[in-house]
Amino acid sequence: MKELAVGFGIGIGTGTGLRVEDEMRVCLNQGGFEKHRCLRNGILDQSAILLSSHGCLTYMNCKTTEHKLIRPPKFLEDQEAEPQKGYKILLALSGLRQALTNNPGYNSRVAECQEAAKVLLKCSIHVLLEIKKWSPSSAMAIKPEVYEAHKFKLEPNLAKRAEHYFSENMRVRKGLEAWASGDLRAFGELMTASGLSSIKNYECGCEPLFQLYGVLLRAPGVFGARFSGAGFRGCCVALVDAARATEAAKFVRVEYPKLQPVLASQLSHGTAVLICEAGDCARIF
Repeated sequence: MKELAVGFGIGIGTGTGLRVEDEMRVCLNQGGFEKHRCLRNGILDQSAILLSSHGCLTYMNCKTTEHKLIRPPKFLEDQEAEPQKGYKILLALSGLRQALTNNPGYNSRVAECQEAAKVLLKCSIHVLLEIKKWSPSSAMAIKPEVYEAHKFKLEPNLAKRAEHYFSENMRVRKGLEAWASGDLRAFGELMTASGLSSIKNYECGCEPLFQLYGVLLRAPGVFGARFSGAGFRGCCVALVDAARATEAAKFVRVEYPKLQPVLASQLSHGTAVLICEAGDCARIF
């Protein structure tokens, strides 16, 4: 759905001659979803569609919408020259289809994150003085050391949401370093840890996706994996050694149906697991 909205926006802008910066399109798309789909969603999907570049990580500041591209080392950019050092992206579908508007948990977790931020802000006087008016982005002003010192004050659910937020930010910073240095194994481990935190701390996803995530982690050549798509109900994505991508895909096609035969039967064998490469941003050809 967001892909379609972004595509329409680009097409209308091109057809009418109206020039809109990609960062503004990100925010406009978010606002449309919050208003018409009643979802308190962020800007991650739109940012990936509009701001990405082939082979790069897109690092987005969700408060300012500023972004930068993190390029990998030369040997990862030129995988044709050194395929033994390359990677592929494995996309494994779960067979699940569910609208987020039917699940109140999606919005409630966002509210719990904001409630945790309010509790922690009260423990940080200098930050409170700087913030003139509360907004969801106020959470970004809370330093990790403030969280560590005062996290015991949070109720259990709020504590889990805060742990996911702060640990995920830490994983992002470490992930940027791993990608820039070409350490695919370290980057994959961070992906896997992100998926585990989504289960334990953010408490999203569902049993079929947990099982698919586990299958991917057992697949040969996989560096790491986590949920992706449709509010974590659509598929799992994995980073895999290019030389073993076909072997890994075959493993998932065999093992996942053993755990979820009904869901797996709804998938086409040829498209249940896809071997992909990183693409470029959305654009007019």
